[in-house]
Amino acid sequence: MLPPTLRCTAFAGSNRIATGELRHVAMKAKQVFDAHPERILRVFDDSNGQQLELPLELPAADFMRLVAQPVVREAELPPPPRKPGRPKLGVVAREITLLPRHWDWLSAQPGGASVALRKLVEEARRVSADDDIRRAAQETSYRFMLAMMGDAPGFEDAARALFAGNIARFEQMIVAWPEDVRDHVTLLATDAFLH
Repeated sequence: MLPPTLRCTAFAGSNRIATGELRHVAMKAKQVFDAHPERILRVFDDSNGQQLELPLELPAADFMRLVAQPVVREAELPPPPRKPGRPKLGVVAREITLLPRHWDWLSAQPGGASVALRKLVEEARRVSADDDIRRAAQETSYRFMLAMMGDAPGFEDAARALFAGNIARFEQMIVAWPEDVRDHVTLLATDAFLH
């Protein structure tokens, strides 16, 4: 179940009809669907560009009840079975496969293999933070672009410019797209052009 506070955006054709929390955007999408069932409606998760499937064909009362349901809190769920690791600390045990020389090196580190691996991961996260943000923005923008404008002139060149980090070329390729689509993809792609 999707959280009702999820940030998303709805389009009827190429016109943006709502942006905000899912519960509000879904209600607007339902109103448009009921008034114009022939229109193509798409709702996107703003955090990843994925298209959301909403049961717009349901009767209004059932649809609103479904969309407005609060998310079940963790305290309301039965406790999960105990797993290896230190769950109270957020530590999760998982298997990794390394060559013997890697295990030897890790074992020789102060604090042992677990401490060394955590330090290596934290350092890698710190070093690649900007790249991770840029890559996530590229993928989010691309998913949205593909769903909305995958057959449009300039799509392939816009996608190439997006992944190349060429903002001037990207803007040039999307200038003829419908205004609401262009504005939304530009917003989603903001971090894709970090240097």
